[in-house]
Amino acid sequence: MFKAAGMRIARDVRKAWLFYMKISTKGRYALRLMLDVATHSMDGPVCLKDVAKRQQISDKYLEQIIATLNKAGYVKSVRGAQGGYLLKKAPSDYTVGMILRLTEGDLAPVSCVGKEKEECGRKAGCVTTRIWQQINDAVNQVVDHITLADMLAWQAELSDGEPDNAD
Repeated sequence: MFKAAGMRIARDVRKAWLFYMKISTKGRYALRLMLDVATHSMDGPVCLKDVAKRQQISDKYLEQIIATLNKAGYVKSVRGAQGGYLLKKAPSDYTVGMILRLTEGDLAPVSCVGKEKEECGRKAGCVTTRIWQQINDAVNQVVDHITLADMLAWQAELSDGEPDNAD
């Protein structure tokens, strides 16, 4: 009885661990921030307070995220009364993968695969490495082929081409 319960618990822990690969709040908010700047910068620099209001995200948290994006050269700051932030490149030049890796680091599900992989003494005889590698490849395939331009197009489809009324 104890052995069966232990195996069930171990299976549940493994299952929970496998499906716990989640993008953090910082990564999700960075993506929303970049999309908001791309959406609203046609009229000039986008004020962080306006983004915070539209996205319902703390402006203090957005300040931390925008600092990371600015340091990486993804956005540029415009000072002054009409200041704010603009994308440094076209929306088509930013992939979801670029933004998420900046805030999340490597998106690999385990440490033995991905760009920052750690060598594992079990790798030569480890069958599960194939699974982790396939998951890693699938995630990268998705995030590296979706751009902010794609997201802008999807956003326009959702609103039937009407501008965002949350301003």
